[in-house]
Amino acid sequence: MLSLIGYVSMLVILALLLMQKVSPIVALAGVPIVAALIAGNSPSQVSEFALAGITSVASVVVMFVFAIVFFGILRHVGFFDPVIDRIIRLGGSSPKTVAVATTLLASVAHLDGAGATTFLITIPAMLPIYQRLGMSRLTLTACVGLGAGVMNMLPWGGPTARAAATVGVEANEVWTPLIPAQIVGVIAALGVAWFLGSREAKRIAKGKPSEFAESVHARDANQNTRSSGADDNGARTTSVMVDADAHGTAVDGADSTAATDGSPGKDHRNIPLWVNGLILLATLVVLMSGIVSPAIAFLVATILALIINFRGLENQSRQFDISAKSAMLMASTLLAAGVLLGVLDESGMIESMADSAVQVLPARIMPILPIVVAVLGVPMSLFFGPDAYYFGVLPVLSAVGSNYGIDPVVLAQASVIGQETLGFPISPLTGAFYLLVGLANVPIGKHILGLIGWAWLVSIIVLIAAIVIGVIPLWVA
Repeated sequence: MLSLIGYVSMLVILALLLMQKVSPIVALAGVPIVAALIAGNSPSQVSEFALAGITSVASVVVMFVFAIVFFGILRHVGFFDPVIDRIIRLGGSSPKTVAVATTLLASVAHLDGAGATTFLITIPAMLPIYQRLGMSRLTLTACVGLGAGVMNMLPWGGPTARAAATVGVEANEVWTPLIPAQIVGVIAALGVAWFLGSREAKRIAKGKPSEFAESVHARDANQNTRSSGADDNGARTTSVMVDADAHGTAVDGADSTAATDGSPGKDHRNIPLWVNGLILLATLVVLMSGIVSPAIAFLVATILALIINFRGLENQSRQFDISAKSAMLMASTLLAAGVLLGVLDESGMIESMADSAVQVLPARIMPILPIVVAVLGVPMSLFFGPDAYYFGVLPVLSAVGSNYGIDPVVLAQASVIGQETLGFPISPLTGAFYLLVGLANVPIGKHILGLIGWAWLVSIIVLIAAIVIGVIPLWVA
């Protein structure tokens, strides 16, 4: 009976999340509380279950909140602008290098883990170049999606934080062993971008039209009227666009130049880029080494960035206001997921569900369960959003795998190889997806068809790298 209640609860949660009829908090916290009461637990017991779950995800929540604020500060002071400008200039006028530069730019822009920010920076900056060269906008969205997708494995990107919360470990325990495989993934994404750029170059050379590209003749006619400075303009205005779109209040255009001209209207100090770079580098080193908790690492990094870059209470407090919406949304979702995980675990539901699943699932698939999970990650992103998968599916997979000696952390790592990482740019269940296709003005179906195969290929390459380095076992005895 307990397993039945558990499965019905998970189906209801999945249905609510997939239909997007209620807030994730309502589904993730409300449904398990009701289920626990139906199972015969007293309100005080349910309260203890929920508090135990919240406690288990607290460090992940703290990490995510301060990571969002920290990278928001770096973006606000223009830390990424010179890198972005240089990458755009690197693209030049060759479709091959433009495609590679697009993927590289998306990878750098996605260092803050925010898909919407990545797309707001990359698409407006690169779209004029694609139009000038007559390149397809579908190639643009594919290259951007690959760069952002492989970088979404970062512990503050979302999926890794959710996976870590689900299996009850720090996010860097999931991510750090996968760093070599992620680097391979970035190289593979750049390789695919080079191929896509070569394909575009051949199409343009042959004069073949594309439904989603400016005609070559129009490009040639307008080329003399376009200056190379347009490339820089696209990048330099994106920080203003990001703040305006993401937070509803645009940063003054003067502010974007104040950092360089020393005008009194700016709200941050003229700090050399290398100072903020040292803070970022030190934070990443601490994360990878595991010296302290990721939550404390980002807390200290945020404190240093605030003190160094901003004067006074008002300017420092404004940075939290700017990031409040994103931070609050993710923190509340993770806390609600903690309630779900606490109720499932402490009430015995998840154990009962796992026992019943073991009797149904074929035993022969269990030794390769991590590989199956990793291989299906990208296509499953079409059907499960990040909350639905990591808080609805992964707990059951972890419990079932534990019965066969599979470490839940391994299943978490297998999941983040493709599920809502390389799969998130094709997932209609994420809001950033619609920003990607909307900014590039491409049909949803065409974009998905154009990217899914390449994203799936890169995820499999990442999986092979993870197997080679011993993170994902080829066979669990």
